[in-house]
Amino acid sequence: MSRSFPMPQAFVSPDRIRSLFTEAMSQMYRAEVPQYGTLIELVADVNAGCLKNDPDLRDRLARAGELERIDVERHGAIRLGTADELFTIRRLFAVMGMQPVGYYDLSVAGVPVHSTSFRPIDEAALNVNPFRVFTSLLRLELIEDEGLRGEAEAILAKRRIYTPRAVALIERHEQKGGLTETEATEFVAEALETFRWHGEATVSADTYKRLHDAHRLIADVVSFKGPHINHLTPRTLDIDAVQARMPERGITPKAVIEGPPRRHCDILLRQTSFKALEEAIAFSDDDGAIQGRHTARFGEIEQRGVALTAKGRALYDQLLASVRGEVQVGAGGAKAGAYDDELAARFKALPDSWDELRRADLAFFRYSATSAGIAAAVGSTLPGDPEALITSGYLAFTPIVYEDFLPVSAAGIFQSNLGTDQQQNYATRSNRDAFEAALGATVQDELALYAERQAASLDSALAALGLAGLPLKTVA
Repeated sequence: MSRSFPMPQAFVSPDRIRSLFTEAMSQMYRAEVPQYGTLIELVADVNAGCLKNDPDLRDRLARAGELERIDVERHGAIRLGTADELFTIRRLFAVMGMQPVGYYDLSVAGVPVHSTSFRPIDEAALNVNPFRVFTSLLRLELIEDEGLRGEAEAILAKRRIYTPRAVALIERHEQKGGLTETEATEFVAEALETFRWHGEATVSADTYKRLHDAHRLIADVVSFKGPHINHLTPRTLDIDAVQARMPERGITPKAVIEGPPRRHCDILLRQTSFKALEEAIAFSDDDGAIQGRHTARFGEIEQRGVALTAKGRALYDQLLASVRGEVQVGAGGAKAGAYDDELAARFKALPDSWDELRRADLAFFRYSATSAGIAAAVGSTLPGDPEALITSGYLAFTPIVYEDFLPVSAAGIFQSNLGTDQQQNYATRSNRDAFEAALGATVQDELALYAERQAASLDSALAALGLAGLPLKTVA
C-alpha cells in the first residue's frame, strides 16, 4: 500500500513579499499619521490630471513599463543606532529582494548619519514594485561630548528592535532559499513591528533633553524602542502642483522643493514634505512617567526624473553647489523665492531635451528596436551605428528613471522636519568603510547599475535589428 505525503509548499517570490510589506506599511502609517492619507489622495488627483492632460507622458511611461508602478510606488526612511541593527536590516530587506545601493554621507549637510538605500535592482522587479527604504546609521563618533556619546552607546546596546520570530523567519529564508505564502504573511507582520511608532521613550526627560540639545536626530534615534518609520513617500508626476495645493488640504509644505528646478525633461529627484508632527510621548523617569513632546515623523512627496551619468551628475553637483554658495534659505524659509530663481537660472547650463542629454552623455536611456526598424531589417542589413539607426527611426530611446537619492536633498528634508528650513554646508566626513563593515556587505554602485541597464537594452535592441555581435560605435 503506497503512502501519500503532503506536497511541499512553493516559495513565494521576493516581489510578492515586498508588495505585501509595502501595503501593510502604508496601512499602518496611514493609521498613525492621518495626514499621510490626505497626501496620498492629493497625489493621486494630481497624477490623474497629469496623465489625462499629457498623452505623451502617458505613452512614455507605458513604453518604459512604468505606468502601473506609479500608484504603488513608495519609499520610506528609518534611522538605526548600532552596527548590529544595520547588519540585520540588510538581511531583513534581502527577504523582499532589496539590496543596499549607494553610500550617502549626510554629515556634509550637518546631519550625523550615513546611509544607503535598500531597493530592488532588477528592472522587472522595479516595475512590479520599486519600494525603497532610505536607511541611516547614527554616527556616534560625531557626538562631541564624550560622556553623552558613551551614554547613548549604552542605551542603544540594551535595545532589541527585531522580534524573535522575525529573526527566525529571516534565518529560515537564508537556510531554505525562500518563504511560503503563510510564512511570508507572518514575516510581514513580524517585520512591521520594527517600524511601528512607540509613544513611550526609553530614557528620562533629562537624558532626552541632553540628546536633543546635541542634535534632534540623535534624540530621535536613541530615545525610543525602535526605528519608527519617519516618513512614507508617494511619487507624483508634478511636484509643483502638489506643493501649491497642499495648503488647500490643510497641509503646510516646507519652504523649497529640494533638488533640481522644474524642467521640461525631469532629472534625478525632486522632494518636498510637510512639517513633522509634534507627538505626545512619555518619559521613563524614576519618579514616574513624565509627559513630553517629540517631532520626527512627517509626510514627503517625490518626483523622479532621468538618471544622470557620472558626467551629468558632476555638472548637477557643480550647479547646485554654486546656487547654495550664493543663496541659502534661512530658518522659516527666508530667501526661498530668491533661491528658486537662482536655481532655475543656473540650471540652464544643463540641456533640457532628451536628445541633447543623450548625445552629451549626461543621462542614461533605455533603447528599443522600433517596428519600422524590425521590418527594415528583414532581407537587408541596417547600418551598424546607433546614431544612424536613431536618425532613421529604427532605434528608439526612453529615459531610465532615477531610483536612488541625493544626499544634500535628503539632509534638507531631514533638517526641515527637525524644525528648520535653514540650509547649511559642512565639510564632508565620509566613512564608507566603517558603514560597509557594519552592513556586512559592499553597497552596489548605482551608476554601474544604470550603465548595465542601458547597455543591456542596446544589446537587445540591436539583436532585434539583426545587428547582434557587430562591432558598433558607442552611443553618444
